[in-house]
Amino acid sequence: MKVQAARARDSARRFGRNVFATLLLAATLAFASAAMAQSTPAAAPVQPATTAAAPASPSQPLPSVTVGKVGGETVSMPLQVLALMTGITLLPAALLGLTAFTRIIIVLGLLRQALGTGQTPSNQVLLALALFLTAMIMMPVFDQAWANGISPYLDHTMGFKSAWAAASEPFRGFMLAQVRQNDLMTFAGLSHTGPYATPQDVPFGVLAASFLTSELKTAFEIAFLVYIPFVIIDLVVASVLMSMGMMMLSPMLISAPFKILLFVLVDGWVLVVGSLAASFNPI
Repeated sequence: MKVQAARARDSARRFGRNVFATLLLAATLAFASAAMAQSTPAAAPVQPATTAAAPASPSQPLPSVTVGKVGGETVSMPLQVLALMTGITLLPAALLGLTAFTRIIIVLGLLRQALGTGQTPSNQVLLALALFLTAMIMMPVFDQAWANGISPYLDHTMGFKSAWAAASEPFRGFMLAQVRQNDLMTFAGLSHTGPYATPQDVPFGVLAASFLTSELKTAFEIAFLVYIPFVIIDLVVASVLMSMGMMMLSPMLISAPFKILLFVLVDGWVLVVGSLAASFNPI
C-alpha cells in the first residue's frame, strides 16, 4: 500500500510539472508573437500610379439557365433539379412494383422463418441476395430498355415521349408475362377501363397493380411449398418429445439443428435461388 501511495504521489508531481511547463511555454510564445507584431514596421503607403488605371468593369450576373419547355414556357434549372429529385424518390416503388424483387424477397424472408434461425441470415444479406438475383433476372429487360429508348434519347436521336414509350415497352412485356388474368380483370374493373382489345391497351397503372398482386400470390405459393418439409420435421420432433414425456422441452430447440442439417445436405440455397429464377416466365 505504501509503495502504491508513493507511486501515486510521484505521478501527481510529474503531472503538475508537465502542466506548469506547458503553461509557461504557451505564455512565452504569446509574449514573443506580441513583441514581433509591435516591432514590425508599418507598410509604406502605396503611391498612386502615374498612368490612369482602366475603370473596373461591373460584375456580370450569372446567365439564367433554362432547359426544356412545358406549355410553351421555359423551365429553369432549379425546377429541373426538383423534378429529378422527385423522380429519384420514386425509385424504391419502381423497384418493388416493376421488377422481380417482390417475389424473391418474400420467399427468402419466409424461408428464414421456416428454418427457425431468427435473424440469421440478416436482413442485409437477404436484401443483397434479392438485389443481385433481381439484377440477373431483369438484365435482358434492362438491356432492351437501354437499346430501344434510353440510348437513343441520350444520343439526341429520339424525342422524350418516344424514348419513354420504347424504354417502358420491355417492362410491360415482362409484367404481362407474369400477371394473372384474374388480377388484371379485377383492376380493370376497379379503374373502369376494361376490357382491352390488345395487351398494349392496358394502362400502365392497372398493369403495375395487377403485376404486384400476382407476384404476392406466387411468392406465397412458393413459400408454402418451401415450408412443408420444415413443418414435417417440427411435427416429428414434437411427437417424439411427447412420447418420451419431455413436455417441458421446446420442440423448436431440438428441431432447429435437424432443419439446418437437412437444408445444408440438399444444398437448399442453390435449390431455392434456382427455383426462383426459373419461376419467372420469359418475355
